[in-house]
Amino acid sequence: MDPEDRSEIAFFDVETTVPNRGQRFAILEFGSILVCPKKLTELRSYTTLVQPADLSLISSLSVRCNGIKRDDVVLAPLFADIADTVYDILHGRIWAGHNILRFDCARIREAFAEIGRQPPEPKGAIDSLGLLTQQFGRRAGDMKMATLARYFGLGNQTHRSLDDVRMNLEVLKYCATVLFLESSLPYAHVDHSVSPGTTSSRRRIDASHEGNTVTTSVRLPSISENSAAQPDPFNMSILRNEMASDNHLQSDILMEEEQIQPSDIVVPENTSDHEGFLAPDAVSLPNIKAILVPFYPGSEMMKLKLLHGDSPLQLYCSCLKVRFGVSGKFLDNTGRRKLNFVVDLNLSLCSILEACDSSAQKLSVDSGSTSGWNPVVNPMKGFVNYPNARIHIATEINGDAARYATEIHQRESSGASQKLIFSNPSGEELESLLTMGSVVDAFLSLEPYDYQQKAGIRLVAKKLVIHS
Repeated sequence: MDPEDRSEIAFFDVETTVPNRGQRFAILEFGSILVCPKKLTELRSYTTLVQPADLSLISSLSVRCNGIKRDDVVLAPLFADIADTVYDILHGRIWAGHNILRFDCARIREAFAEIGRQPPEPKGAIDSLGLLTQQFGRRAGDMKMATLARYFGLGNQTHRSLDDVRMNLEVLKYCATVLFLESSLPYAHVDHSVSPGTTSSRRRIDASHEGNTVTTSVRLPSISENSAAQPDPFNMSILRNEMASDNHLQSDILMEEEQIQPSDIVVPENTSDHEGFLAPDAVSLPNIKAILVPFYPGSEMMKLKLLHGDSPLQLYCSCLKVRFGVSGKFLDNTGRRKLNFVVDLNLSLCSILEACDSSAQKLSVDSGSTSGWNPVVNPMKGFVNYPNARIHIATEINGDAARYATEIHQRESSGASQKLIFSNPSGEELESLLTMGSVVDAFLSLEPYDYQQKAGIRLVAKKLVIHS
């Protein structure tokens, strides 16, 4: 192989610790394969465990995620020892992997920054999470790597770097093959109603015959429909171009593959009164502004933060009516359901949230983000156009324990007093309390996010007061 040839695709994956609030991610394993873009054959591979500078970052929660223990890495090289190799593998090549744009790429850049070196730069990127969600549809369920592997009968995901990289490549091959076959069948229709986890043998492909019309199926867009000429389905440059041009995910997919990020780990503060939380009538719209702050202390990555004047913007919203009760169809890394519910909004609160959207979106664009913006306020289309918003239940990781961290109080019918019901509610308890039509007072933090080409503001409940 020509040592100057950088045409290979670098599939790679990192396994990391799972940080508590204020901690950084630490790489525990790096794995990659260089792939021929014309034949999709493996040219060479590299994998190594990595010893973090601080072994205490490897918690039991981290071990549950990837199985890598402290004893496994105590004799492994530090990242500084493998940096030259990693740089040589990645720099100037197309990078590929599942969820790499949000997670793995960021971890590589952080690791190089920590040792005072310039990170490698790709000449292109293929993130199979967004790409396959768009091109392959939801027929494989939540589009996690483990689900895709089960769908194609490729076995269980090990959450070890080199195994996951090879599984990622095989999944892409299978998906490309299916899309090629479907695009080659005239009038082929694919049933999208396949439930998550079903095998490929149960997919139904209907062909319309002359004089007959198939109305019960929806045709899946294929790669060939997005290009003027019939492409080679195994040409990865086609996939890379698709990824670059349109990687818009539905909002419900945003958190499916998201790793636990410091912005998601909310440690409840003392919210026994309204201190630090502004009622809508105390908010001045001109005083709302968005700024960029480090993603975590010492990080070169930046994230958005909303302020009212010089203080973090947090809202106390009284008498919110629940339109839709608790929903939680996605799981986080600890296996807990990610819970949220929908409330109706009054005009004053709408104005505040729309001002937050405007300020945060402008800074997001100015800072170079190309993600599509999800408005925090959702209009209800129908007889009455009644705006609403989704409120997320706060989560916390404290040591090795993960839990829902929203305090749940109850207000007496007289309104004169309130009492703590749960400081650590279960999902079932939250579902039983936050039902359609119930009324709550909410203490909300506003948390901007930018994930998988979608950005916006999440309303996270630190405390809820249920009206009797």
